Amino acid sequence: MQVNGDLANIKTYILEKLQALYDLRVPIGQLSTRELNESMLSITADTDREVAVYLNRQGKVVQVSLGDTATVDLPEFKQKTRSELRLSGIRCIHTHPSGDVRLSDPDLSSLRRLRFDCMAALGRREGKIVGCLAFFTGEAGEDGTQILTQYGPAEDKVLHQINLNMLITVVNKKLAAQSTKTTADEEERAILAGVERSGGIFPMEESMAELARLTETAGAKIVGCFTQRKEKPDAALFLGKGKVNELAMEVQNLEATLLIVDDELTPSQQHNLERMLGIKVIDRTALILDIFAQRARSREGKLQVELAQLRYNLPRLSGQGLALSRLGGGIGTRGPGETKLEVDRRRIYSKIHDIEEQIKGVAKSRSLHRSRRKESRIPLVALVGYTNAGKSTLLNKLTGSEVFAEDKLFATLDPTTRHLVLPEKQEILLTDTVGFIQKLPHTLVTAFRATLEEVQEADLLLHVVDASGDHIEEQIEAVVAVLQELNAADKPVLFVFNKADKLTNPHVREQLLHGRDGVFISAVTGENLDGLLRRVEGFFQESQVRMTLLVPYSEGSVVTRLHGLNAVLETAYEEAGTKMTVRLPLSEKDNFSKYEIKE
Repeated sequence: MQVNGDLANIKTYILEKLQALYDLRVPIGQLSTRELNESMLSITADTDREVAVYLNRQGKVVQVSLGDTATVDLPEFKQKTRSELRLSGIRCIHTHPSGDVRLSDPDLSSLRRLRFDCMAALGRREGKIVGCLAFFTGEAGEDGTQILTQYGPAEDKVLHQINLNMLITVVNKKLAAQSTKTTADEEERAILAGVERSGGIFPMEESMAELARLTETAGAKIVGCFTQRKEKPDAALFLGKGKVNELAMEVQNLEATLLIVDDELTPSQQHNLERMLGIKVIDRTALILDIFAQRARSREGKLQVELAQLRYNLPRLSGQGLALSRLGGGIGTRGPGETKLEVDRRRIYSKIHDIEEQIKGVAKSRSLHRSRRKESRIPLVALVGYTNAGKSTLLNKLTGSEVFAEDKLFATLDPTTRHLVLPEKQEILLTDTVGFIQKLPHTLVTAFRATLEEVQEADLLLHVVDASGDHIEEQIEAVVAVLQELNAADKPVLFVFNKADKLTNPHVREQLLHGRDGVFISAVTGENLDGLLRRVEGFFQESQVRMTLLVPYSEGSVVTRLHGLNAVLETAYEEAGTKMTVRLPLSEKDNFSKYEIKE
């Protein structure tokens, strides 16, 4: 590795000491180590010159430079950054031979120009190693320049306690918030990670492939994927410590800005990973919530998404004070951060209460519509199934509506109900619901319970299945698990195996129908949609009775009641009264049997 600076007339043993600095490592998230500090100051004592090292976020020394008694020429380090408003991922630590560790104007200028994660100066005073630290706050001044702040002088053991990764994460988030670029201009670069455990419904490869599709749907670019086999996730980091260290190296190499974990993380696991890696960390739940936030169109949908996000974020609140919370404690380091945190929590609790009250109002309105529908006796059929199985496409094809449908996960979020007349004039209401998915977080099911009540109230569930998928049984099992959570698993179900036009193996149909009541269709091509409608109509006809009635004109209220039951198929007016062909629920048969005429 090359040593930079003016090396003329430098003795060989000094060059060897400088070269040896490349072999030293610093723990991830720590500014420096006593060994590195002592090595640098030893060279400074021998040469009376400044020594500077560049370290990346994995604690590896990537450049070493030797200066003179007044300054050190900091070489331009070509570190790629995705945005001019992000830190470079490199920190600079250098020595001051005079022992005055206050950072000079050239030091601060270099910090700004090279956008270091931080700049530190070290010296020896009364036998102790002391230092000063400067870093960006993430705030912009009135003139638009980024504000810097300094800490120290302080002993190196105090500087080593600074939670550097948390500090970098906080600053980077604030800098990113100042960016005027759109998401399309500055695409997030994501690394995916998962733990393979025994007893999972889906194979690890399929689960990670689905996570990748979710990530792409959310709009991030996938730059890496890591999996690990463990009996149970690590309590502190979810992943093993060795795997996290491996990830930390790849974060720098791949210029990643986001880690997405294929499970729900605890708040402490999320915070620990962010401290170790220095980038934003989210889990599967947060990813799905982000997609939901993009997809929500109705007022109810937006409220439900916001409620779920608030409940998810509440235990994950952390103030900026955490970034420097280990600076030594005591007077001057307590209070404000915690107070701000409590204020934020109270605001979120209040917001959650307000949204819950608004959702209750929406639920009352929905309940009123449901009561009116029950009075009209129009049956309700709900489309359920795994996300991207083709429910919205099927609704559009059957009813002629134009509900948004796309080959993406969770393309539809808001429920949509449409009126449908079956071949023999039977009227039904067909409802499209949000798609289910494996590991669907309980918080989402709770937040969307008002929406999913349509499933609980349905007379018949059409379980739409992607018959061309690779893991059909696992997807069916995942949907059944959510239906059980909604107390709707005992509803009558007709399996609708969609995308039948993609099936090339005739034996697949036999295997899927084994022990199931189902029908094969293609919502795109229209294949066998008539057969599906006949099956739906047949289901309701089995629970109904067809009768021919003759109602005297003097009993007009009976005719009105029959129309209210939505039971009238044909009407004719004869001398003795109104002749009607009706289809009634079995429970209503005895109420009209005295008007029945046998043909």
